[in-house]
Amino acid sequence: MKKKQFKAESKKLLDLMINSIYTHKEIFLRELISNASDAVDKLYFRSLTDDSVTLHKDDFCIRLIPDKESRTLKIIDNGVGMTAEELENNLGVIAKSGSQAFKNENAGKDADVEIIGQFGVGFYSAFMVSKKVQVLSKAYGHEEANLWESDGADGFTVTPAEKESFGTEITLYIADNTEEVNYDEFLDTYRLSALVKKYSNYIRYPIRMEVETSRPVEGKEGEYETVKEDRVLNSMIPLWKKQKSEITEEEYNAFYKEVYYDYEAPLRVIHSKTEGQATYNALLFIPSHAPFDYYSKEYEKGLQLYSKGVLITDKCADLLPDYFNFVRGLVDSEDLSLNISREMLQHDHQLKLIAKTIEKKIKSELLKMLRTDREKYEKFYDAFGTSLKFGVYSNYGIHKDELVELLLFKSSKEEKYVTLAEYKERMGSEQPAIYYASADSIEKIKMLPQAEAAKEKGYEILYLTEYVDEFAIRTLMQFEEKPFVNICSAEADFDTQEEKEQLKADNASYEEMFGLMKEALDGKVETVRFTHKLKTHPVCLSSEGVLSAEMEKVLNSMPGSSGVKAQLALEINDEHPIAEKLKSLFENAKETLKKYAVLLYGEARLIGGMELEDPVTFAQLVCELM
Repeated sequence: MKKKQFKAESKKLLDLMINSIYTHKEIFLRELISNASDAVDKLYFRSLTDDSVTLHKDDFCIRLIPDKESRTLKIIDNGVGMTAEELENNLGVIAKSGSQAFKNENAGKDADVEIIGQFGVGFYSAFMVSKKVQVLSKAYGHEEANLWESDGADGFTVTPAEKESFGTEITLYIADNTEEVNYDEFLDTYRLSALVKKYSNYIRYPIRMEVETSRPVEGKEGEYETVKEDRVLNSMIPLWKKQKSEITEEEYNAFYKEVYYDYEAPLRVIHSKTEGQATYNALLFIPSHAPFDYYSKEYEKGLQLYSKGVLITDKCADLLPDYFNFVRGLVDSEDLSLNISREMLQHDHQLKLIAKTIEKKIKSELLKMLRTDREKYEKFYDAFGTSLKFGVYSNYGIHKDELVELLLFKSSKEEKYVTLAEYKERMGSEQPAIYYASADSIEKIKMLPQAEAAKEKGYEILYLTEYVDEFAIRTLMQFEEKPFVNICSAEADFDTQEEKEQLKADNASYEEMFGLMKEALDGKVETVRFTHKLKTHPVCLSSEGVLSAEMEKVLNSMPGSSGVKAQLALEINDEHPIAEKLKSLFENAKETLKKYAVLLYGEARLIGGMELEDPVTFAQLVCELM
């Protein structure tokens, strides 16, 4: 029989379909199974209104038959089938969708039916893995069957054929292996099972395949025989489409562990169905621990995205903001605008609506956990709190108001986690600011000389021990009108107004002495002065500008750093014996005063948890001045 040409524009279009539209060759199975599901759905839909259709829902199925010897893979359904005319129109016209036409004809009818296909291009993905494709089909209620056959863009034939039952049988003649592609995998039952599980697990009709399995030989201990077993490959009913009241905690946990390869149950399950502007089902999980690659470049955020139970993409990053990148789970929506290959999403209004709703839901659940199960929330925060703090700091703080309620910090009160609201609630009305300190560890913060005065005043100190902490706090600037103040900054002033005036006068009296000491430090500090903020320690270093000494250390540890420097002040305890010693040296031994300045600067760095810039000179001065 003479070949008919495809009625679409050209061979170039089909070449584009096969070679460019689909990213992964394995997608062909998803597309052909989805088409088979549509065919079954059409007949099932017809059975609801046509008494001549005697099949029940349980009678329908889809079958895979791989044959390694003949290098063929069959996809068989007992759906509505196609006539010769439909074979020619549906398969001979690229991008004409019979499923879409069916949906248009039955729009508005109330029926339990879900048609997946909409573009009419999925069938042609078969040519990505096949050198020839045959479609044997018999329409329900018709006596004759027909065979559609094509080996690619050269055209196709439609001929009368024999077929006992209605439905469609697609036969793929799998391509020969190349150096780049091992096509044998699409004849392997294990690989086919995995692809069904990955992409078509929730097709609502059973997908069957005969697989080889071993079993003990009866009466012969230790011996096994290989037998063939007809197995259903898909679970059919998506867990997320069930009512929450029907699902046990064990079922949620088992699903999570199996799908996301985790050995621990999640801390929290978020199962929701949203209708309205954005209609979708979501099943989200907050893990109990961070995956091994969570803080590496290799980690990919994103939720699985389904459309009508068919997996569209395994990691849709657009559904999660970066600060909630730890969330695992899936979204299933019928309203998404898919692109022609059904692999990626067009970035439409619907997707943004879903993402925004999911973000609000995650925050709501985290707040609920914080308020009702503090122990569990603190476990979550130990694993993922850094992401929340990065969310506050990134993008110039655009999301800080959404995240501030979720933040926790250890504090000087029992060294336990505290929210900013809890800190604010228990601080005295006379306390002017929320005080914090930064260092590598809580122990180092407790040893800071500036901590003494704050604790003497009864002020609680937030302990910032992660490198992102102070950047996040600086981004927040204030909480409920109370500014954040680093106890190691010039802003941390615990004096009364009278004490401030007296200190100002004392510093003015010794301005020349401080100038000489600053000169000896050769630009290492912006100023030298007396202070009241120290109790037992002789000196400390305080930051003068926005950048603290700890922030300087963090920034300079980053690749490509240009060597940023914090503006520092050397502050001397005016009630310590060292103050009188310096005054005496200024009167009698100015050169020795300069050496004391260098020594005190080094001591201040050590007390503040910083490295000595010149340990040799420091050691020599200790010996000399002893």
